[in-house]
Amino acid sequence: MSQKHLTSHGFALFTILIWGTTFVATKVLLEDMSPIQILVYRFVLGYLALWLLAPKPLRLTDRRQELWFAAAGVTGIAVYQMMENVALTMTTASNVGVIISSAPLFTGIAAMLVSRGKEKLKWGFYLGFLVSMVGIALISYTGASEFQLDWRGDLLSVLAAGVWAVYSVIAQKLGTFGYPTIQSTRRMFFYALIAMIPMGALTGFELDLSLMTDPAHLGSICYLGLGASALCFMTWNTAIQRLGTVQTTVYLYLSPVITVVCSIFVLSERVTWMSLLGITLTLVGLVVSQWGSVQGEKQEDTSCTESTL
Repeated sequence: MSQKHLTSHGFALFTILIWGTTFVATKVLLEDMSPIQILVYRFVLGYLALWLLAPKPLRLTDRRQELWFAAAGVTGIAVYQMMENVALTMTTASNVGVIISSAPLFTGIAAMLVSRGKEKLKWGFYLGFLVSMVGIALISYTGASEFQLDWRGDLLSVLAAGVWAVYSVIAQKLGTFGYPTIQSTRRMFFYALIAMIPMGALTGFELDLSLMTDPAHLGSICYLGLGASALCFMTWNTAIQRLGTVQTTVYLYLSPVITVVCSIFVLSERVTWMSLLGITLTLVGLVVSQWGSVQGEKQEDTSCTESTL
């Protein structure tokens, strides 16, 4: 495995390490903010940060490429993040975490459909998915007195997983354009913010910057905007460009694992044998999925020029 390939896996792993902790920050903010407020504050901050990192505007070689950036911003940021935030207000974080972790299956199917059969999912992908989902369920529902189900929140989570699959395929297409990662990510954020305007109008968005006087709120927004948004979308998109949609997306299996590990070290929660078994199964499923994911998927996209962070 080349150094570039290892670095790409490192980008995917780093992104999930951050994204796996965002449920906590979002839950804190949802006590005093609406889902659309969190979304707007988070991505406005991320957008401004990306301008500071690379003030040079992105000039497209083909105006038709604009539609791809718009589609990525609307699906992977505005719609997906809004669905996830709203779902968290309707059902448990465990439910959302488990269902969102099914996104690799939807992504694999989407990649196969888009390639018109050129990319075929191997048995290892399905086996890894099943093993990981069993592990994730054990992690999330250990110790629960009963299985909590709210069909509205759970349905939104399923739809969000499907939307993320669409975004993953679009992000791989964007990688073939060969534009710098920072400017490409910023372009996506721009269209995401545009899409948030009608969302805000429909949900009653109110600009209340007084909420930022609370250190907990300000810290959570900075963490979500600078780390989980500006930085992580760059590292995730870079991984997709180099590894492909399926191999990158299976790292989402690790999200519930990260949540459990954080609860142990940060919140001093007791670890159970069931949790340890769930973590083990999830990691095994991830390895199996990486070992045999698809036939025909390129490990590195040699058709695009190198994009740097």
